[in-house]
Amino acid sequence: MPMKNDREYRAMAMGIPEEARSMDDQNIEKMVRGYASTFNEPYTLLKNKYMQIDEVVAPDAFEGTDMSDVIFQYDHQGRVFARISNNTLSVAPDERGLLIEANLGGTELGRQLYDEIRGGYTNKMSFGFTVDEEEINEKEDKNGFLFITRTIKHVRKLYDVSAVSLPANDATEISVRNLTDGVIERIQAERLEAEKLELKRRKLLIKIQLEDCLDEVYKRTDFSNEFRRT
Repeated sequence: MPMKNDREYRAMAMGIPEEARSMDDQNIEKMVRGYASTFNEPYTLLKNKYMQIDEVVAPDAFEGTDMSDVIFQYDHQGRVFARISNNTLSVAPDERGLLIEANLGGTELGRQLYDEIRGGYTNKMSFGFTVDEEEINEKEDKNGFLFITRTIKHVRKLYDVSAVSLPANDATEISVRNLTDGVIERIQAERLEAEKLELKRRKLLIKIQLEDCLDEVYKRTDFSNEFRRT
């Protein structure tokens, strides 16, 4: 699956609206609906023995987002099944998240995809986006395990929404690597600097303690009188 290096991808559920289930199969409108994102609901991007990275989308993250011509694809590549510019796709935030509605009836492949979604063979979707404002909070427990929460404050551009075959693997792993590489490098650099400062502090403390010890020895042995007699 080709991915743009500067884009991130997330997977969410999708399905057929209830009102569309009773439509005749020949009806030209083949509507699907899903949430590309939900607000204030943290989800885990990565968890290992060292850290856990969670992400959450702020309720106003899509205010002012460029959605000028979002397209609907399969696995973020190939044919376009719907798009905003020809009124076969709508994308808008509501109180729950980013609601996606698409009419897949315009092409033969789109109708096939609709049937796959209707049959439950494809029931997840993903969206491609770029972020221009985020907040990262870090908390370390007493055992050194690191909890990182990334809050997406604003999405700069929404590129596509896609029905996907592997919703939690390829796309998400790519964005996880992009996120964690930067976070881990920064954490390592910060910890290395902290270790250097701690080592410097300990050396200074040892030096002070040694000087205090020598002063005490000097006083007890009365070296000053010895020096005066020589």
